[in-house]
Amino acid sequence: MTRQQQLDPATYRNGMALYAGHVQVVTTEHQGVRRGVTVTAACSVSDNPPTLLVCLNASNPGNEIFAESGVFTLNSLAAHHEQLATGFAGLAGGSVADRFALGEWETLETGAPVLSDAIVAFDCRVTEIRPASTHFVMFGEVLAMHFGPRSPALIYLDRGFRTL
Repeated sequence: MTRQQQLDPATYRNGMALYAGHVQVVTTEHQGVRRGVTVTAACSVSDNPPTLLVCLNASNPGNEIFAESGVFTLNSLAAHHEQLATGFAGLAGGSVADRFALGEWETLETGAPVLSDAIVAFDCRVTEIRPASTHFVMFGEVLAMHFGPRSPALIYLDRGFRTL
């Protein structure tokens, strides 16, 4: 394949399926409305100030609430959170209330929902949102952290959940 040839989306997705990612749920709340989405596209940007990024699908109008709220929490999931990950991915159907009923939640600095037994949760203030093709990249300054019980991490690899 030459540089001029563009990869088709299916080939790219097949390659990315072989790229392991820690499963996380990004959550927010705005004017009494909650939203949570399962993601693997999240990472640290800097430790000074503590900053991370999360990629979300721009075609889902439900994701607009993250910009509206200006806050989010990135909740890192453990092996026992597979049902929660499936729920927030929308694979099991159910309402927003049903999805949040799959875990116990608290709040820290920003008021965004924090999963009580997440391996670690990063409570963030949105500092920037950038469009990137079909997604948008949301940057957040970490204002507070929550450490849950030490547990094996939930990983997504080869289109299935794994533990590490």
